[in-house]
Amino acid sequence: MAEKKKFLLRIDEDTYSALEKWAADEFRSINAQIEFILKDALRSKGRIKEKKSPPKDA
Repeated sequence: MAEKKKFLLRIDEDTYSALEKWAADEFRSINAQIEFILKDALRSKGRIKEKKSPPKDA
């Protein structure tokens, strides 16, 4: 697994609260939720390649 880059993110309290609830609803940490949202946006805009899931054994 590639090492993750660390950086500080400042967001307003209302945005943080909304992210916190969303993350809890999906059983993720806030950090994981932000990463999920960013990756989804990057994929939808063609900025990163789609990850192919490994073939399932039948």
